[in-house]
Amino acid sequence: MIWFTSDTHYGHNSIIRYCNRPFKDSTEMDETLIAYWNKVVKVNDTVYHLGDFAFKPAPNYMQRLNGRVHLIRGNHDYRNKKYESFFESVHDLYELKINGLSIVLCHYAMRVWPRSHYNSWHLYGHSHGGLSHGELGVYGKSMDVGVDCNNFTPISLDQVTEKMKTLPDNFNWVKRLPGYDEKEFEEYRNKED
Repeated sequence: MIWFTSDTHYGHNSIIRYCNRPFKDSTEMDETLIAYWNKVVKVNDTVYHLGDFAFKPAPNYMQRLNGRVHLIRGNHDYRNKKYESFFESVHDLYELKINGLSIVLCHYAMRVWPRSHYNSWHLYGHSHGGLSHGELGVYGKSMDVGVDCNNFTPISLDQVTEKMKTLPDNFNWVKRLPGYDEKEFEEYRNKED
């Protein structure tokens, strides 16, 4: 199974206050997040963590978490640069392809992303649930997968798929280009992989 999450901020006491997390300290937060993670993620599952993993060394947590974890770097992940070998892979932005669907993974919310005009999906973190759909240019098939808006638990590809069914199609900026021809564009689109 495939899972997504972001912004765990393991070992970060201040995030509790910043995001109004219901924990007395980072030890309680860490233990809760690890328990919630391991309750849904199995040993052989794949997890895409979209940044801001931990404020303490990553091995402290990686050794306790189920699954094969791929990191999409966030703004705080420089703290763990020397521990990147503990992750299956590390990227700044990653385009995951599943059954012909492109899912663009980035720590940051974007207004447009690779293949967005083809209705690709975009998963992000960083905003800690602060960007409601439709606000500030966040629209279409995009979603915050951070723990603060997902009950402190990774979410599955199936859960993401269900959410995407409720969201409007992506804004198609291509149609606004001078000289846009819908028939020509569809022919071009059908030739792409």
